[in-house]
Amino acid sequence: MSRFVILGVGAVGGTLAVALIEAGEDVIGIARGAQLAAIKAGGLTLRTPEGPRHANFPCVATPQEAGLREDDVIILCVKTQHTEAALAQLREAGAQGQHIFCFQNGVENERLALRYFPNVHGVTVMLPADFVQPGEVVCYGAPVCGSFDVGRYPSGSDDADAALVARLEAAGFPSAVRDGVMTFKYGKLLMNLSNIVGAALGQEADAAAINAALKAEAEAVFAAAGIAWADPAKGDEARDAQLKIVDVPGVTRVGSSTAQSLARGAGSVETDYLNGQVSLLGRLHGVPTPGNDWFNALAARLVREGAAPGAVTLDDVKAALAL
Repeated sequence: MSRFVILGVGAVGGTLAVALIEAGEDVIGIARGAQLAAIKAGGLTLRTPEGPRHANFPCVATPQEAGLREDDVIILCVKTQHTEAALAQLREAGAQGQHIFCFQNGVENERLALRYFPNVHGVTVMLPADFVQPGEVVCYGAPVCGSFDVGRYPSGSDDADAALVARLEAAGFPSAVRDGVMTFKYGKLLMNLSNIVGAALGQEADAAAINAALKAEAEAVFAAAGIAWADPAKGDEARDAQLKIVDVPGVTRVGSSTAQSLARGAGSVETDYLNGQVSLLGRLHGVPTPGNDWFNALAARLVREGAAPGAVTLDDVKAALAL
């Protein structure tokens, strides 16, 4: 059976790696920094509501070191601001016709990948997980860790999608093939607009009105651009009922991937490709997006200042946006 190459072993990639290895799959990870060192030294621990799980697997720094094979299934799990560099590394390592699956938030990764490679697939990721501590990821999903929608980019589906879904389900991830997977990814983008809100204000802040305003801007932009979207949280009632967010004993949840990046001092966040995607589409189609514009600029400032999650007050936001 073909090998999984997981490029980016963070919250999503790490959860996938442990679950796929437990299901008997051949997995190699590509990571960097302290995470790479920790996995090489002692494997990766996945903490879940049911208890910890652990897996040892080969992990390297670059696709070149992985020694890519013609039948590898490449799982792209880096944040969008790192996608261009990851794709360049894959091409340098000899990637050509391998199927590349974008297990990433936002809607830009697939378009970037299609510049380099012919077999690109979108994946809608519903997986509530944290990565803050090297050598460990925490997943709050129960009774399953997460679920996925999979399809070719820009549309359609093929045997590679069906094969991946079968292997994901065997590893405990309820999943489905979607001919229009990008409609679900645009729906997930609406959900992810609140990432920077929670990161800036802290997870306990009452930000419902702010999140609703950001979503309303995005929906107006989608309408002007003729973009269809579907709510990925309502894709399949039987499947979605299996994924609930549950506390993990001894762990305080950090929050969204944006909050995790601030907490780790990662030096960048993905907001340019979430709220910034709305800003881009708004400018292209003449639709004002002041809320998303403001939060996109705020994210850049928080990174520049090395701010921790919760550095902004609700009053600051209401004053800036006249809410």
